[in-house]
Amino acid sequence: MQHYPDSILNLIRRISRLPGIGEKTAERLALHILRAPGQEAEQLARAILDLKAKTRLCSRCYSLSDGSLCRICGDPQRDSTQLCVVEQPADMVALEKSGAFRGLYHILGGVLSPMDGVGPDKIRVRELLTRVETEAVGEVVIATSTSVEGEATADYLSGQLARRDVRVTRIASGVPVGGDLKFVDQVTLKRAMESRRDVA
Repeated sequence: MQHYPDSILNLIRRISRLPGIGEKTAERLALHILRAPGQEAEQLARAILDLKAKTRLCSRCYSLSDGSLCRICGDPQRDSTQLCVVEQPADMVALEKSGAFRGLYHILGGVLSPMDGVGPDKIRVRELLTRVETEAVGEVVIATSTSVEGEATADYLSGQLARRDVRVTRIASGVPVGGDLKFVDQVTLKRAMESRRDVA
């Protein structure tokens, strides 16, 4: 790789620091950028600088936004009586892509993990409780992961919300569509059995 000039080596090194990008992929991307028209390279650089300069957290749900409110919180067509609690912005994006939820979100910014020193004060639990008390929320849907930490967070939130006048639900989890039972872990199978529903 040393046969490249320093400018290319520097770009390869920087690209290879990105998650999931190895040295070979970084090399291909650097050479693609080199061959691209100057305007395209400038637009890429400008997009990265804009991302760092303009992206902030939504003041209401703590999702990623370019303004004070994100697009979802600013959309009057959303059902503001439903609030879905997720761990990270990427979880919200996954739910949005499914098209299954038309309410608002609350991003915790993590999960409870006493082993790592993450207690309720380190994630946005207080902000969630404030929203439930000050906004006209009728239902809180807890959509944390099914990991040990995600389950512990869901249990903690359920306990805190039980003292308030709000319906609390948890997303169902179970066997994925097209999944083979012999390859599904025991926790998922247990949850699938617990979440079973009538079909006739």
